[in-house]
Amino acid sequence: MDYADKEEFLKEFGEDYGYPNGPKSIDQIRATEFKRLENGTVYLDHAGATLYSELQMEAIFRDFTTNVYGNPPNCKSLIHILDSQSDISLATCDIVRAAREQVLDYFNASMKDYKCIFTSGATAALKLVGEAFPWSHQSSYMYTMENHNSVLGIREYALSQGAAAFAIDVEEAVDNDGLSEGLVTSTKISLHPIQRRKGASFPERDPAGDAYNLFAFPSECNFSGSRFNLDLVNIMKKNPERILEISPFSKGRWMVLIDAAKGCVTQPPDLSKYPVDFVVMSFYKIFGYPTGLGALIMRNDAAKLLKNTYFSGGTVAASIADIDFVKRRQGVEELFEDGSASFLSIASIRHGFNLINSLTVPAICRHIASLGMYVRKVLLSLRHENGADVCTIYATYTSEVSYHDTGSMVSFNLKRPDGSWFGYREVEKLASLSGIQLRTGCFCNPGACAKYLGLSHSDLLSNIEAGHVCWDDNDIIHGKPTGAIRVSFGYMSTFEDAKKFIDFIRNSFVSFPNKSANGNLSRGGSSHFSPEGIRMVMQFVILLYLASDLFRISGMERWLSVSKYVIKFITVYPIKSCAGFSVERWPLCSTGLLHDREWLLKSQTGEILTQKKVPEMCLISTYIDLNQEILVVKSPRCRDELPINLKPDSYNGGIDEIDLYGQRYEVLGYADEVNLWFSKAIGRPCSLLQCFSPKFRVCLNKRGDTVMCRDLESRLNFTNEAQFLLVSEESVSDLNSKLSSKADTRKGIDGVTVKVNPMRFRPNLVVSGGGCNRCQMINFTHKDGQVQKSKEPLATLASYRRLKGKILFGILLRYDITELDTDSYLEVGQEVHVNPE
Repeated sequence: MDYADKEEFLKEFGEDYGYPNGPKSIDQIRATEFKRLENGTVYLDHAGATLYSELQMEAIFRDFTTNVYGNPPNCKSLIHILDSQSDISLATCDIVRAAREQVLDYFNASMKDYKCIFTSGATAALKLVGEAFPWSHQSSYMYTMENHNSVLGIREYALSQGAAAFAIDVEEAVDNDGLSEGLVTSTKISLHPIQRRKGASFPERDPAGDAYNLFAFPSECNFSGSRFNLDLVNIMKKNPERILEISPFSKGRWMVLIDAAKGCVTQPPDLSKYPVDFVVMSFYKIFGYPTGLGALIMRNDAAKLLKNTYFSGGTVAASIADIDFVKRRQGVEELFEDGSASFLSIASIRHGFNLINSLTVPAICRHIASLGMYVRKVLLSLRHENGADVCTIYATYTSEVSYHDTGSMVSFNLKRPDGSWFGYREVEKLASLSGIQLRTGCFCNPGACAKYLGLSHSDLLSNIEAGHVCWDDNDIIHGKPTGAIRVSFGYMSTFEDAKKFIDFIRNSFVSFPNKSANGNLSRGGSSHFSPEGIRMVMQFVILLYLASDLFRISGMERWLSVSKYVIKFITVYPIKSCAGFSVERWPLCSTGLLHDREWLLKSQTGEILTQKKVPEMCLISTYIDLNQEILVVKSPRCRDELPINLKPDSYNGGIDEIDLYGQRYEVLGYADEVNLWFSKAIGRPCSLLQCFSPKFRVCLNKRGDTVMCRDLESRLNFTNEAQFLLVSEESVSDLNSKLSSKADTRKGIDGVTVKVNPMRFRPNLVVSGGGCNRCQMINFTHKDGQVQKSKEPLATLASYRRLKGKILFGILLRYDITELDTDSYLEVGQEVHVNPE
């Protein structure tokens, strides 16, 4: 840690950072309540879910192991109705009622005006409003572009009932004067196209003055962190014409909903000042536990307008089973809380509130805002060696906004020196290797995502047509990001967390001048490779001769510095992601090494299983006896080994088709006893499949690109990219020297110095002498029948073998069938001659 950096930070933010007037300093909080972070984990996804305190959980555990809680039926109102209830149920009722009061206090809401409805989360609360709202064909649903999908989902209820729906942009929505008059002069509303649904059912026509409209906005945008001025509530409730001007949608009664799931963490809406009709929130956003519990805070007069169609044990006073009769309960909580209350989760929230109240919400707001502003300022100051900006931050803050109002999150994307974008998934994966947990994508906020990234409707539709969906890896399409990177801070975050993140960005993504020994300019981050000056090039094609057989190397390769190599090891991997076996000599065929990756395991849901998803697959050992024509598999979880006949008459599962890596394969299945053996070996139901034939074959075009073709006999089995992977002992030795020199990764998961064996990369060929995109599988090791995972060696490879988002190690090879001899073999000891042409 550079203490000078922290001293500089404290000069600017010391009065707000770390709870200087609180019961504990931030360092004490981390040392006593978050000991699980001492392993170096930097958690920066508090906007997604904050962390629970260990002392908080200990208090909950003591509570639950000391007291007896029972199901509290029929006690949602403030008065006990049934005197016959047990003492335990009545005591639980008291806890639930106290929890409601605590929630209302958090929002400064009077019990006379508001009720607290417990739900399974903020999404369930929003769904409740959408279902029960009195929509009509004269109603309108208006919402800001910056809204979570759960808020947009209310639109379905509105449109299906014949109502209009439209999005708006609110410009300069943050104002410091706090006066509605000031807000009117500085706020501009822009309407997006009006949406109506054809064929929607229209309820009975209401006079225009009796129509009910709903306006929804977040107190804090979960994409940008921008906050909306809550004076919007007063304007829309009292004088909507001043916002909507002469729009016909200003007629009728406007009701307001605030999504406070994110904003209530640091600035819960003050309902004594702003008469919001509906506020939704989730408790895990505030203090981490419990999950699966939220609340709808609802004005009493608004509750009278909602109608809950469904009834359940908790909402019905009486019902008759065989005729259409039901009498509902009258209390607001009784009317909308279906079923039994989640009373244990509700009982636990007081311990979370006790923790938050001890620090105070304003102090938490100041603490995390100081970290957010620090990260924001440093990111904006970063420059590449050519002077180009590194970071683009997405926000709409005005110059008048203090840093206290800038929120706890920073959303951004990173650029290379040439102005092209780093993919956000690349950033996320490298951050994970550095022990930093952050969030990427659109954060379920499509309107804000499109707005800040500058994506038009045609861009969005084009991306969808290209196959892009939420949570996939398509982070750059047509040169534009499809999402962003978001870091967010919580009440327990520290300067050290922020500094480690900043250092990660500098070291991994910033190109900077650095004079090397020969005077040449080298680059930091992603464009830096081995210190020996080995030059990496894209789409470089060379010819590799093994005896008389011709191979082709394609992809991201490097010039090899010597001209003669010797094959040291040959390994065959019959089953994709399972262990292989080494041989001295092995035949070649149209798919590469005979039977290499010819089988795979598929789950019952159709998912292709790999070590990344099922690490236990590496414990399955394999061997092929060519003379007996059998594949033998063993597992420490199975008492007997399993011989599998390679002849066609061993198949009993029929022929099927699967998709893998964009390619269609015909596959052969096996009998139940084979599938049961593998299911036991990996601990989940699965089936074994053998490649019968691919529908399309893989070849190289003149540029060396991999393309689909139908006119070559050479093909792929279930390999990711090519028929062979080659690594050199010298490259592995170079990697091991770097691993041993890293001070923070000197000790491996078993307590000894990390040292990588060439077989960790699952190569087919290991040569002595003289890139393949690597995945996290190389971080798995197995010892004594147990699979273990570390961050190495992938983290070290990322520091010097990364180009355009790919971590490179090894060379991909394809066997050229045009030179195939029926007796072609590879043998250990063969010389490998490289001809760079």
